[in-house]
Amino acid sequence: MAPEPRPHATDHLDDDEYPAYTMGRAAELIGTTPAFLRSLGAARLITPLRSGGGHRRYSRHQLRIAARARELVDQGTPIDAACRIIVLEDQLEEALRRNEELRRHEGRQDRAGSS
Repeated sequence: MAPEPRPHATDHLDDDEYPAYTMGRAAELIGTTPAFLRSLGAARLITPLRSGGGHRRYSRHQLRIAARARELVDQGTPIDAACRIIVLEDQLEEALRRNEELRRHEGRQDRAGSS
């Protein structure tokens, strides 16, 4: 049996879900504090992965969510409300995407049925 190829260091450069950022670097990138990131974790808005040593690691996708939460909090929204808003925004976006898929699927079926 051939050994599995070792992952290359650049394999994750385009992976939005890869937990590449330490807590300190993540906080620096979005202009906040590690405590703010911990509070988002406590609110279950984002769940950072843990390194082998137990340190939090964040992906680019998680940083975008955290940055959105920071925007809302900076505008005066309480953190728990900001987290709920983001969850609802994501649910709405997903529902709209699914509706569009269903409309396209229905349109294809209508065209196929009328042929």
